[in-house]
Amino acid sequence: MSQIVYADFEKVDIRVGTIRSAQPLDGARKPAIRLEIDFGPEIGVRKSSAQLTVHYTPERLVGRQVAAVVNFPPRQIGKFMSEVLTLGFPDGDGSVVLVVPDKAVPDGGKLF
Repeated sequence: MSQIVYADFEKVDIRVGTIRSAQPLDGARKPAIRLEIDFGPEIGVRKSSAQLTVHYTPERLVGRQVAAVVNFPPRQIGKFMSEVLTLGFPDGDGSVVLVVPDKAVPDGGKLF
């Protein structure tokens, strides 16, 4: 694994936001959920496609805080344009487990 310098880390803008809506994403090759995440007044609401269907249902995601990279270019996922990368780790079977703060924090907070 190659090392990076701190300045490289600073280029990745990881923020916390609250999921405002979640729906199955029609047309995705792999089962996914369409998210609308509120990152506070500076960034606003952004959309994300996330393959979260093993451990999460859309109804149980609404109101949860998540971490996401907000400064990648948008990416086309089927007919859906994903604006942020919602972050997670693989469980023992490779299914996504969300990266979340363990206490409520203000939306838009930057990871440091």
